[in-house]
Parts: sequence; C-alpha cells; structure tokens
Amino acid sequence: MSEIVAPSVYFTQTGPENTLRTLELARARAESLGIRKVLVATTTGATGVQAAGLLRGLEVIVVSHSTGFREPDTQELVAENRTAIEAAGCSLLTCQHAFGGVGRAVRKKLGTYELEEIMAYTLRTFSEGIKVVAEMSLMAADAGLVRTDEAVIAVAGTGNGADTAVVLRPANAQTFFDLRFLEIICMPAPGHPGAQS
Repeated sequence: MSEIVAPSVYFTQTGPENTLRTLELARARAESLGIRKVLVATTTGATGVQAAGLLRGLEVIVVSHSTGFREPDTQELVAENRTAIEAAGCSLLTCQHAFGGVGRAVRKKLGTYELEEIMAYTLRTFSEGIKVVAEMSLMAADAGLVRTDEAVIAVAGTGNGADTAVVLRPANAQTFFDLRFLEIICMPAPGHPGAQS
C-alpha cells in the first residue's frame, strides 16, 4: 500500500490573525511539492501585499473582488496596495466572480437563488475560504493565468486576511466538476472538538 503523508493545520479561530501562518504553510508546501504558482485572494490588497513579500520567488497571482462588488463603480483594492503588489512582480486578476455574476443579479431582482450561488453555499459548509479558493481558481483558469493540468496552491480567508490554503488542480468554469482538491494545507475549524474555547 502506498500513501502520501501531508499534514494539515486546523486553526481554532477564523480570520486575519492566521494570515502570516497560512502564508508560511503555503510557501513550505509549495517548496516541498515544487509548485510555482500561488493564488491569493485579497479585498483591499493588504493580504496581497503580505503574500507578495512572503512568497517572493514564487509566481503569485493576487485575485481581487470585481469592480462594483460592494458599490457600483467602486473597486475595493486600495491604489497603494495595487502599486505594491504590481511592483513586487505579482499578477493581479480582477474579473467577474465565478459564483456570483448574473446569477446574483437574478437573486437580487427576483429573490431566488441560482445554481452558482447554491454551489457557493455548498462549498461554505467546509469554510468560506474553501469556497473562495475554488472560485478564484476557476477565475484564474478562465483568464489563462493557471493551467488546468498543473497543481497550484490557493490561499483565501474568512472575511479578511487568510486562514485557508489548499493544493488543487484548477478547472475552467465551464468544466467546474473537473476541479480537484488535492490537499488541505490549513483551514479554520473553530467547532473542532480539540479547539479551546
């Protein structure tokens, strides 16, 4: 019998206090597996800037919210953070969210959920970060920034900061069911029986 030993870290709380450790774990796993590309979710760009520094030497692709996500014609990515991310040589992806888009417009207008938002809620049963890493890997594959036949590391969080990192093989949105989670590097598990309250 053969096996792969890949330890996972489970945080007892969600949130930005896990960002540094998440990025350290992501870097270590990328190096041990020889993975060169790392996707990192960011809203204001703060996590993107941290990742640009801590993941130097890897190909970092920072994925932001779409323009208009919170308010019409508004981009939440702070200009100074955008400049710092780009100056560090990272790619930046801003586009429609794979699990949002037109389906969200239907929900807002007609009060009913569409398929992609149901998929998002299903992934959230694991964690918010798991939903985001799946979503942004679809977005990056559709933009041609990652290949669908090569593993990447994807980093995301709950609210802000980073608390989730996985190894996955991306898929295009139109072939979503080809997406494969290969390893959980870390994620929050605040309800875990071993968590301290």
